[in-house]
Amino acid sequence: MAEPMLQFVSRPKRTPEKRAANERRNDFREIYGLCGPAEAAGQAGRCSQCGIPYCQIDCPLANDIPDWLMLAAGGRLEEAYRVSSATNNMPEICGRICPHDKLCEGSCVIESAGHGTVTIGAIEKHITDVAWDRGWVRPPLPRRELDRSVAIIGAGPGGLAAAEQLRRKGYSVDVYDRYDRIGGLLVYGIPGFKLEKHLVQRRADLLESAGIRFHLNADVGGQIAFADLRARFDAVLIAVGAYRAREIAVPGAQLEGVVPALDYLIASNRKGFGEPVAAFDSGALNADARNVVVIGGGDTAMDCVRTAVRQSTRSVTCLYRRDRANMPGSAREVAYAEEEGVEFAWLTAPEAFLGERAVAAVRAQAMRLGAPDAERRRAPVSADSPPFDIPADLVIKALGFDVDDVPTLFDVPDLELSEAGTLAVDWESMATNLDGVYAAGDIVRGASLVVWAIRDGRVAAEAIDRHIQAKAGAAAAAA
Repeated sequence: MAEPMLQFVSRPKRTPEKRAANERRNDFREIYGLCGPAEAAGQAGRCSQCGIPYCQIDCPLANDIPDWLMLAAGGRLEEAYRVSSATNNMPEICGRICPHDKLCEGSCVIESAGHGTVTIGAIEKHITDVAWDRGWVRPPLPRRELDRSVAIIGAGPGGLAAAEQLRRKGYSVDVYDRYDRIGGLLVYGIPGFKLEKHLVQRRADLLESAGIRFHLNADVGGQIAFADLRARFDAVLIAVGAYRAREIAVPGAQLEGVVPALDYLIASNRKGFGEPVAAFDSGALNADARNVVVIGGGDTAMDCVRTAVRQSTRSVTCLYRRDRANMPGSAREVAYAEEEGVEFAWLTAPEAFLGERAVAAVRAQAMRLGAPDAERRRAPVSADSPPFDIPADLVIKALGFDVDDVPTLFDVPDLELSEAGTLAVDWESMATNLDGVYAAGDIVRGASLVVWAIRDGRVAAEAIDRHIQAKAGAAAAAA
């Protein structure tokens, strides 16, 4: 029987069962269980079906959330999946890793009214997991093949979303990636307790079965010339992400044991695949029995502290120069980390890393919040108190990421950059200044969310289609 809607007053918010912290500290499996059908329908029925769907407005993909919640409440899950997947190429992934508390769920009207948000992410995950189990998720096969081709550089979420959209239209699509697996940071940057890797592989297998060709360990800009890709394909999409770690300018930053966050996370994820990882096996990128300090306040920092816990660290402390309320990462991730035993040193900044050859401690300085900065965030300033030392024999820098210098990397000096150093694009089409060259995801935004990369990939795919068809039409008219 269909669940009625607007049940937010009589039906309390419930999330799927969360595994106990002392259990989940010992593995990299997801921390939440799955919704049962009745529970998912009941929670979807809490939606108020409000006149202005702020959840949809604040979703980068403009997902039609109220409609698929109503369908899920009525048990019409296949229809719910069709609506959900119409705007999102990876709903089962976004349902797990999107910061819902900052996006759709944070904008939920009933949350603002004090009734507790609709658990949109958990229901999205349930709908798509059922769709996979029941065979409703099918390869994006085209109705007809087009005699046109597109090259995509980067097999992360932006590149994969564009590849799916273009293949569905009938284009021949080749995807090039520097890594040995499909997925980009979905595979190597995000820990398994947030996103188990078989989910990414399942999606990759689906795209391969549709005829998308993946070229892994591909050195574009080296063995593969970017100019050759432009000559061979009708359009090129650059979706290489942001991988270059930001440095910290304090004494001792070059000591052994001071490592970038992504190096640490990649080593952990590779071990999860059962691979030999020399830097992990030597202890250089392994938190086992060590005093770990993570510097940063974003989601990458939370990934690092929670990974360290699962590697049986002796202690793990997160240093963040602002307070909890001004932390850029998801508040839910902070809460999960605290449950798992992570210590947070709020309003604390590193002054130096101490040690002879290898780091032994972090010299830290208490901070206070001063006047707002250019981004309207209160800037941290020294609290004028004596510095203090925190024992640390592994320091992980999670200060964010910058993009590579693509014009130099790909030997394309004419490719224009923005003032921020990202690729400059027309945001309506994701087109760069070079004819037939587009860009999507972190390479244009700077380090951002997976859901934004998917959005950019979809926009770019539509623009590439228009560009190729316009050129084909012009050529036909001229013939």
